[in-house]
Amino acid sequence: MAKADTVLIVGAGPAGLEAARTVAELGKRAMLIETKDQLGGTPYAYYATLTPDLQETEHSMQEILDAVEHHSAVDVRLNTRVVHSEGSLGAFHVTLDRDGAQTVEEVGAIVVATGFQHFDPGRETQMYGYYEYDDVITLVDAEKMFKDGNIVRPSTGLPPERVAFIQCVGSRDRQIGNKYCSKVCCGIASKQSIEIKRMLPNAKVFIFYIDMRMYGFWEDQIYWKAQEEYKVNYIRGIVTEIIRKGDKLLIKGEDTTMGRPMEVLMDLVILSVGMEPSKGTVEMSRIFQIPREEHGFLQVIGGPLNTVSTPVPGIFVAGAAAGPKDIEDSVSMGASAAAKAVGALKRLELEVR
Repeated sequence: MAKADTVLIVGAGPAGLEAARTVAELGKRAMLIETKDQLGGTPYAYYATLTPDLQETEHSMQEILDAVEHHSAVDVRLNTRVVHSEGSLGAFHVTLDRDGAQTVEEVGAIVVATGFQHFDPGRETQMYGYYEYDDVITLVDAEKMFKDGNIVRPSTGLPPERVAFIQCVGSRDRQIGNKYCSKVCCGIASKQSIEIKRMLPNAKVFIFYIDMRMYGFWEDQIYWKAQEEYKVNYIRGIVTEIIRKGDKLLIKGEDTTMGRPMEVLMDLVILSVGMEPSKGTVEMSRIFQIPREEHGFLQVIGGPLNTVSTPVPGIFVAGAAAGPKDIEDSVSMGASAAAKAVGALKRLELEVR
C-alpha cells in the first residue's frame, strides 16, 4: 500500500486508538505512534475505573485495544516520538525517533491525539499543602489507591473517617491563567466519592464546589446517585487554606450558600485537578506548525461544526489535545478525525486521476 495511503496518528489514548481503528476500517493504513511502552493513554495508565459507569478501565478498553493490536492495517510503534515533519497533505515526511534510532516515514495525513496533563496543585500558591501534607492527594493519587483496592491516609495507612474533595484546582482560575472548566472533574469526584463509600460505608465524604457541572446523563448517573444512595455531602463553598491540626487537616474557607466562615476537620483531602495541554501537545504544535488557541490547546478552524480540522491542511486533532474532553468526546473525535483524514486522501486521489 502506498505511503500516501497511510494516516499517522500521534498518541494512543482513547482518541488515538479510535482514530487508528477507524482509519483501518475505512480501508487505509494507520501508523499509531506512542511515546510510552503501552497503549491506552492517560485513562489506561492512571484510572482504575471510568466515569460515569464505574467499569474497570482495563476491561472497558480491552475491545478497542484488541481491535487496534490485532488489525493488519494498523502499524503500532511504541516508545517512539515524532521529532520532525515537513511536506504537505498526501506527502508528509515525518521523522520518528525510537531509542535514538531515527527513521523518516512518508504519510498522507496526520491525526494528533496527544491528550492532556493533570494540573500540578503545587503551582497554585501552596494553600492546599499538596507538597506539605501527606494526606492531601489528587484525583490521580486516589485512583492509584482504587487500583490497589482500598483508600487510606498516606500518613498512617489507615482508612479515613472523613474525606473532602476540593473542586476546580487548576481550572476556572484567572490568576494562574486557566480560564476554563476542565469538564470532567466534578464527575470524577462524584464517581470517586461513590467508590469511597462502597469501600468505607461509615466514612463521611464531602465535596466542596464552586458550582457542580454535570454533563448529559452524568447528572442522573453519578450526581444524584452519590447524594441519595451514598449520602455524599455537597457543600457550595470556597476553600482558602488547609493547615494541620493535630493528626488531622483543618479546612478553612467560606460556605457561600450560608454566607459564613467555615472550618472543618478532615482525615484525607482529595484535590480535583484540572486539565492542561500536555507536553506532547505543545511539542506537536511546534513540529507540525499547528497554532494553539488562547488556552494553549491545539486550534481548530471549524468551530462547533468541525471540531477536528486544524489550520494545517491534512492535519487533524482529536481528544483533549484540542481542549478538555471526556472519554466519549475523545472517542467521537477520534472517529471524526480519522474519517476526515481518509476523506482528504480520497479527494486527493480523485484530483490526481
